[in-house]
Amino acid sequence: MFKEGNMADLYHILGVSNTASAAEIKKAYHKIARTCHPDVAKNDPKAADKFKEASVAYEILSDEKKRRQYDAGEIDEQGRPRGFAGAYGHNNGAYSGNPFGGGFPGGRSYTYKTGGNEQFQEFDINDIFSMFGGSMGGTGMGGNPFGFGSSNHYQRYTAPGQDVSYELTIPFKLAALGGETSVRLNSGKQIKVKIPAGIKDGATLRLKGQGLSSQPNGPSGDALIKIHIASDSIFTREDNNVLMDLPITLKEAVLGAKIAIPTLSGKVSLTIPPNISSGKILRLKGKGIAGKGDLLVKIQIILPDKPDNDLEDFIKSWHAKSQNPRPKF
Repeated sequence: MFKEGNMADLYHILGVSNTASAAEIKKAYHKIARTCHPDVAKNDPKAADKFKEASVAYEILSDEKKRRQYDAGEIDEQGRPRGFAGAYGHNNGAYSGNPFGGGFPGGRSYTYKTGGNEQFQEFDINDIFSMFGGSMGGTGMGGNPFGFGSSNHYQRYTAPGQDVSYELTIPFKLAALGGETSVRLNSGKQIKVKIPAGIKDGATLRLKGQGLSSQPNGPSGDALIKIHIASDSIFTREDNNVLMDLPITLKEAVLGAKIAIPTLSGKVSLTIPPNISSGKILRLKGKGIAGKGDLLVKIQIILPDKPDNDLEDFIKSWHAKSQNPRPKF
């Protein structure tokens, strides 16, 4: 494996070998993220740097193409194409150096290829010929000896930057109703992220221009934010509906009651009809995800934790007129 400089090896950052599987790489990254995320390790100044390094390492090693390029030495630990120190030629599709030895004047005349996309810098052909004491313009060479045409100045298109992947866990209510939160990028920059109402677990948000640049002064890629929704102590989701369990007493089940219950948008009063059974579901229209679904309240009749002598005496003396609701087994 080709490595240059003193930058930490990406495999070493994640604590895996260079033969690690994709699953092992993902597991190692998640382990670091759980302990070093800035929102978790707020009092450890080194944790943020470790999380940032791990995120960049995972972004490269989790991508098959980028991992092959990194292993071949075509890109560095930041995902940027490496310098051109060798002789002119092809190395897995990447140009190295130039046919005349040394670097082109002003560092403006290199061409490289990575990930199947050629990337060019602007250069002036006369810069090349100036190294030989002359210029192409006005020569009797029909423009130039390389078949570039009559013009001696060329502008190439700069390839796009590199996307960077992040993972962000948000509260259940924020995912259901939408809103705004913030995320800290690998650069240390903290930016606001708009969460659309009803976003699902595993969805990815794209932040334009917040990724890495493929070359100096080139355009940046995007930040890809994969959303994870934290579990809630009260609510669960089923499509656009929200489900919750509501414990009630035996008295409330027999006589009925009005009970204040939580919803995504605040508390409401729920009417419990008399003689209700456990497992019965009451529906509150429009109280679901983003106001589209409903809130489904499942009734659970709860008896006292400690024995109640009065209740026991009543049950012993009570003669139910209704039939046994259980089916015959």
